[in-house]
Amino acid sequence: MATEIELKARVEDPALIRKKLTDLAVFSGSFEKSDVYWLNPKGQITPDYGVRIRQETRKTPQGESARTVTVTYKTKKIYNGLEVNDEREFTVSDLENFEELLRRLGLAPGIGKRKQGWTWDWEGVTAELAEITGLGWFAELEILGGTDSPETVAASRSRLLTFLRSLGIGEDKIEPRPYAAMLQSAGAEG
Repeated sequence: MATEIELKARVEDPALIRKKLTDLAVFSGSFEKSDVYWLNPKGQITPDYGVRIRQETRKTPQGESARTVTVTYKTKKIYNGLEVNDEREFTVSDLENFEELLRRLGLAPGIGKRKQGWTWDWEGVTAELAEITGLGWFAELEILGGTDSPETVAASRSRLLTFLRSLGIGEDKIEPRPYAAMLQSAGAEG
């Protein structure tokens, strides 16, 4: 179990933000992610939305590539645009059989999301610059914390906002809604 404390902000000039991230942080590689949210029978996206299946390809700065299928379920809380998630993840080796299990449990595939971009590390913060199909470009900043105590959340928020400002992105660009909810309300499938 990991407590994930993160924010995402809209980016108007991805080339500029990529340069700033490269100047400030350590480049970790590129990624392509394809997510499908498996939803309850009513098809609702809720803070505890169900199960996300992510097929991901990551490439290191040295050009080595790895592909994984990761299942995630989480409890999500939103604090002033900051997501605090109790997140559980595991990998699966047989996607077809796992999806059949989800169907038998009453879940159905819902909204999809496609995301590609790059990752950097900065003093315990993971930063991604990502293009979300149908939504545009975002900077995502994340800290993995031990707890969701008010003190931990406040300290993490301060660090994330400091780094966001160092990228030249204002707090007014923070997007508090989850991508899946944004895609669902836009009627888009990523």
